[in-house]
Amino acid sequence: MTGIEQRYKKREDNYNKLLKKQEKAERYIINLRPAVFIAGIGASVPLYMVQSYILLTAVLVAFGAMFVYLVVRHEKLKNNMEYTTLLRDINTYSLKRLKGEWNTFADSGEDFRDSGHSYSEDLDIFGKNSLFQWMNTANTFTGRHQLSRLFLGLVGNSNDIRERQEAVDELAATLSWRQRFQAEGMLTKGKMHDPEELIHWASESSGFFRNFWVISIFRICPIVTVILVIAGFVLNKIPWYLPAAALVLQFASLSYKISERYRMFSIAEKFADDLKVYYKMMERFEKHNFKSSYIKKIKDGIKDKRGAEVFKQVDKLSSIIDSISNRRNLFYIFFNILALWDFQNIIALERWKQKSGHLLRKWFDALGKIEALASLSVIRFENPDWVIPAICEGDETVLAAKSIGHPLLTGKRIYNDLAIDSKIKVLLITGSNMSGKSTLLRTAGINLVLAYAGAPVCARCFQASLMEINTCMRVADNLGENMSSFYAEILRIKKIVTEADTGRRVFFLLDEIFKGTNSLDRHTGAKVLINKLCLTNSIGLVSTHDLELCELERENGNIANYHFQEYYKDEMIYFDYKLRPGPSTTRNARYLMQLAGIDVESSGECE
Repeated sequence: MTGIEQRYKKREDNYNKLLKKQEKAERYIINLRPAVFIAGIGASVPLYMVQSYILLTAVLVAFGAMFVYLVVRHEKLKNNMEYTTLLRDINTYSLKRLKGEWNTFADSGEDFRDSGHSYSEDLDIFGKNSLFQWMNTANTFTGRHQLSRLFLGLVGNSNDIRERQEAVDELAATLSWRQRFQAEGMLTKGKMHDPEELIHWASESSGFFRNFWVISIFRICPIVTVILVIAGFVLNKIPWYLPAAALVLQFASLSYKISERYRMFSIAEKFADDLKVYYKMMERFEKHNFKSSYIKKIKDGIKDKRGAEVFKQVDKLSSIIDSISNRRNLFYIFFNILALWDFQNIIALERWKQKSGHLLRKWFDALGKIEALASLSVIRFENPDWVIPAICEGDETVLAAKSIGHPLLTGKRIYNDLAIDSKIKVLLITGSNMSGKSTLLRTAGINLVLAYAGAPVCARCFQASLMEINTCMRVADNLGENMSSFYAEILRIKKIVTEADTGRRVFFLLDEIFKGTNSLDRHTGAKVLINKLCLTNSIGLVSTHDLELCELERENGNIANYHFQEYYKDEMIYFDYKLRPGPSTTRNARYLMQLAGIDVESSGECE
């Protein structure tokens, strides 16, 4: 067991022990509550019988307070148990990730899949067995989207990437903080909503409920009504119809803008649980002292002119919404008539919107960025031997890596070296079936995605220029659009060529191109395409079974041949998945067919 596994295991065990203590305390409180109730009744009955009402009142108050304390204590204990369970589960999931069992994680990012994206489908960025499923720890709607955004293309320039690298490095060292931050995000009772509706709601304003005189009327009227009710119905100092008239008037006033009011309240209540999560996460974020410039920049960007702490402003909104939620109470209608409580809540909401509503998007974006960085920092923490990539800023287009491996192949990873630059622009990869050609292409691509996101990469040494990643690997028929796989491949390649012709730096990965046509057209088309790409500011890898293409190395100095090979032992085929210079010299199709039970020796004639 590695040191990292030991840390996760120790934390999992500690939280299990804590959970058992909490469960024991919960059972004790559950048993104590009825005992307190029975004891209170037992002590009250004799006092009632002897008409000792003062002592009876004292006993009822004492036992009532004790019972309420136990109820509150039990509720708090249940919340603590839920939090402890989440922290334990986070470490359990982390152990699964280290063991390569991460493909059982529920969130695979399926909702981010886009068949039209330039590389995400080919490189397994989202979906089952994907990069997102492997390392995502974000739970909020914005956090998941911020992480997906980092995986879907270049975000910022080389300095931005270095800032993210620094932030990831810092967060990797804060295991306890990261796990607690993640647990706060998991406390929601269901899937978190898209905050766009809440952001729009917070930007709306009602001039009527911000008017000084309107606010004054809605503040004074309930006070006057309460005085009239006490004077008329309790003290009988004034005629009964005066407080009755005041109550009728207030009841009638509640019909004013009722549909608009209920719309505002329903949106607020929809996000009530989400806001409690945002409050806890923001509090944990703001109270931690970070050193990296990028996280400091994020923290400074959410402050208002007053410098007020954001989590307190979120908590204020959450408290107002809790007050609104009391409308579900059976007795609320009476309290609402007496105090015009709907209007008091509207006024409180408008005041909050005026002070903080315009900042809501910044707050959610900030939390999302921290969640995304925390997800990337998991890679750094669990793989300390992986390198922080160097982002090149010179004129040369380059990708160079020593001992690069596929990050998702836990436990059976093979490492190879790659070197592509302005001199050798294309690596032409040949090899027999199942030898590792496609995996090598995906290895280069997915590590480049990680590098641009700001994460470490699965290599001993890695440097790359900023390039647009484009792939043509998994191209399938589209029956809905009446498109064959060959034509779909043509369109994908056209997109790559068009982008390369603009002068942009393009990193391309082409796997078995033009496989949907005859061998002569495939060979001719591939040769023209590769030579054309060599004339642009692009570099990449091309895999092929067409050994005739290996002649390109002699015709074009920008192309280099590499290959994979297999070996045979005890009538079995084996692969070492090691990249070697030069073209492939072996074929294994007939042997693989024999292993599958197909008789390739006999021949027959078609009748």
